[in-house]
Amino acid sequence: MTAMNTATDIQVISRSPEVMSGAPVFAGTRVPAQTIIDYLAGGHTLEDFLDDFPTVTREQALELLARLKEMLKEF
Repeated sequence: MTAMNTATDIQVISRSPEVMSGAPVFAGTRVPAQTIIDYLAGGHTLEDFLDDFPTVTREQALELLARLKEMLKEF
């Protein structure tokens, strides 16, 4: 997955072999993108996730969820 940008140019995901062994992470952090899915699937709220990972912005989290939703519609 490559970096995703919105119309307002929010970078959501980045991937580099030098960061977390190349796993997709929230851009500018070392937080794997998978973490938000795990949190929500585990019954935690978005607020819980943002509180536990303050380097991830609300905009990044919401944009990732919106992109995933769109991907599922196309599936």
